[in-house]
Order: sequence, then C-alpha cells, then structure tokens
Amino acid sequence: MAPLTPDTTPPARTTPAARPLVGVAWMILTGLCFVAVTASVKMVGTEVPAAQSAFLRYALGLIFLIPMWPAVRAARLDRRTWGLFGLRGAFHAVAVILWFYSMTRIPIADVTALNYLNPIYVMILAVLFLGERLGPWRIGAVAAAFAGTLIIVRPGFREIDIGHIAMLFTAMAMAASYFMAKFLTGKAKPQVVVFMLSVIVPVILLPFAVAVWVPVGWEVLGWLFLTASLATAGHYTMTLAFTAAPLTVTQPVTFLQLIWATSLGVLVFGEPADGYVMLGGALIIAAISIVTWREARRKAPILPPGDTPFT
Repeated sequence: MAPLTPDTTPPARTTPAARPLVGVAWMILTGLCFVAVTASVKMVGTEVPAAQSAFLRYALGLIFLIPMWPAVRAARLDRRTWGLFGLRGAFHAVAVILWFYSMTRIPIADVTALNYLNPIYVMILAVLFLGERLGPWRIGAVAAAFAGTLIIVRPGFREIDIGHIAMLFTAMAMAASYFMAKFLTGKAKPQVVVFMLSVIVPVILLPFAVAVWVPVGWEVLGWLFLTASLATAGHYTMTLAFTAAPLTVTQPVTFLQLIWATSLGVLVFGEPADGYVMLGGALIIAAISIVTWREARRKAPILPPGDTPFT
C-alpha cells in the first residue's frame, strides 16, 4: 500500500485543454502499474509476515532514492519539520503494514475499492484541522462514499474478514500521511519529502519486521523488488498525468483500476467477481470525482489522487 505515492500529494495544476488525452493515457498506465503492485504483493501471499514484507519492499526500493540525494543534502530543515517527517512516517508505516496484511486476507478488488476512501478522509481532516467549510457537496460526497463502503463490506449479509477492517484503518492512516504531505511540501522540495518518507518508513518498520522475521528466498525478494519498481514507476507516471491534465480529467480514470483488479483476481488468483464491490467502488469514485470538480471550480483543491497507498 498502493507508495502511493510519489509518496506525497502532487499539486493540482491548471493545464492546457489540448493535453487531456495525454493525461488520461498516463493515468491509465498509472492504474496498470498500481494493479501490478497489488498482484506482486499477492504473489508473496502469507509466506512472509506483513511487517517483514512491508519492510523489505521499502528497503529494496532505497536504490531509487539515489537521484534525490543532492536535493536532500541542500535542504535546511528545522526541528518542527523533522518532527512532522517522523510523524508522517509513523502514519505511513502503519498504513503499509495494514495494507500488506489486507492483501493476504481479502480479494484484490476489495482492497482496491476500499483504498478509494483515502481522499474522503483527507477532506474530513481538512475540515477538522484547516477550518475548511463542510458544505452540502462535501457532506453528500462523504455520505455517498460511506454508502459505497457499506455496499462493499455488506455487514450482516456476508462474513466481514479482518482484512476489511484493516483496509478501513489503512485508508485512515494513509489519508493522515497525505494530509501531512500538504504541509511538508511547503517546507521542503518534493524530492526531499519523498526521500524522507522512503527512509523513515523502513526505519520504523524494522523492529516490527525483526519480531516476526522468517527466512526468505530469492523469489520472494524478486517479487518485492518488483513491487518497489512498479510503485516507483506508477508514481512517476501519475505525476506526468497531473502535469498534462487537471484532476477533474484524471480522477475518474482511476475507476479502471477496480475493473483491472477484479479481472486480475478472477483470472490469476481465482477470486470471485463481486458486483457489489464494483458498485460500491463506483459510488466512492463518483463522489470523489464530483467533489474534485467542485474543488477545481473553487480553485482551492484539497483532495489527493485516489491511488494505491503507497506502497
């Protein structure tokens, strides 16, 4: 879980209308990368504990931070900013462990659909901590998103796996990470924000990984390195998508991830296709897309992209 990110929220941009198809194309490629991320984690399965898998994914991905080092060396960070980096790393580490755990418990489609809640939680945090106004459109979006969640989980109509509960907390913790990125990108360059998160998270995960450590083979390491590579590629293409077109164009495209995730689950992992999961995910994405459009009209966007956590 989807990191998702780069591991920071890309700024919303006003872009020429001539490039929306380019933005959509990059976003489609982003979705394919993130679905492949979930598939690679699923291939590891329960063979490796979630905390260890999460740690190895970040440790193996450190090689991608080398180009960012000059920006990090030049950064001048005060004590408060260091504290914010540490707090964000803690939230992100919790989210990643829970996401890896969820992947071993519930279908890929369920994980993907519930992950769409991230932007809704970010919006709620903005209302609570930034004094953002909770108008009727945002209230409607929250209500629709949580209705979608109930449709996906269907309490009382099917057995709720602990993986579903873990994903709800994953979305909360990841939203807190995204929310803090909003502050940190104003205090440091994006490369520094990504670098710090990618270093702090494995440091936090290390003791949890050691506590449950099991021997792993080259095959497992290969899958987790592929996870790191695909996540890095996905966040790069996501940035290109936001550069080419505004969120109002790229946000609805993220629903394709759910279609691909469902297809992958059915064809590769033998998971049953669940129409309720598709319906719930569509409702959440619709709510996010409408509010994104409204935010763009206000020219005060607060919603991050609804992608895989970061992983």
